[in-house]
Amino acid sequence: MNDKHLSAPAPAVQRMDKVVEQLCHKESLSRVWHTRPEQGAPMPSLDVLREVMERLSAAIFPGYFGVEPVWESLHYHLSANLDSLYRLLAGQIRCGICFSCQGEKGACEDCRAQSRELALAFLEKLPHIRFLLAGDAQAAYEGDPAATSPGETIFCYPSMLAMLHHRIAHELYALKVPLIPRIISEMAHSRTGIDIHPGATIGEDFFIDHGTGVVIGETCIIGRSCRIYQGVTLGALSFPKNEDGTLTKGIARHPILEDNVTVYAGATILGRITVGRGAVIGGNVWITENVPAGARITQERPS
Repeated sequence: MNDKHLSAPAPAVQRMDKVVEQLCHKESLSRVWHTRPEQGAPMPSLDVLREVMERLSAAIFPGYFGVEPVWESLHYHLSANLDSLYRLLAGQIRCGICFSCQGEKGACEDCRAQSRELALAFLEKLPHIRFLLAGDAQAAYEGDPAATSPGETIFCYPSMLAMLHHRIAHELYALKVPLIPRIISEMAHSRTGIDIHPGATIGEDFFIDHGTGVVIGETCIIGRSCRIYQGVTLGALSFPKNEDGTLTKGIARHPILEDNVTVYAGATILGRITVGRGAVIGGNVWITENVPAGARITQERPS
């Protein structure tokens, strides 16, 4: 084929050149150009973080994810996986630190050592993360009569995928790793429709049945053995603002669910309120006040 047939006609080239000029204009770029990359700082990689999650999944649930290990060589298999994980995760944590850095002089001098220490501190949390996720799988099995085993929930249930990402993201968030926890959470959100901020504190044996449309805000605290259903929102009632009109950050604005609370489909619970131990919140109700322990809240029936 003649190359001239592959080239755009002159008028089209001129129009595309104009688009390029507009996209490269400083005024246009100023709103999207991140200051750190232009100084040589690395950006996080979604591809690398996907590999990190694949390796973490295989370490937490060996045999369910990745290559099925042989029991006799399990120690070697996990050691090799963790060695790769350490290097990959440390690199991505460094990217997150650089992305969030404001560029103060000397601020990044020790970021490589800091990222390695944070990666190692996170890996030390893996036994605890596995313990929590094993409890979540058992809760899913016991809470769903359709489940045939805890292993089935690990393989199949969107809530387990969401909690796998959340338990990992939450520990990174607790270590004050910037940006990376949010990326990991949004990976699960995009796949499951379950939106859990990495800052949310969720106790043992947690189960989200079905799951699509669930929203759990940053400052939520959820106790042990709680169960929620699809379409539940644990959100903020209002957003306080500073004097300059910007939203106030870092305040506790989401609900607290004490142990053994059940929230049915479509319920909305807003604000820094407490739902007492053992309470049951019915479907499609709107809650903005504290709920006593053991209460049963349902929609009012028309007279």
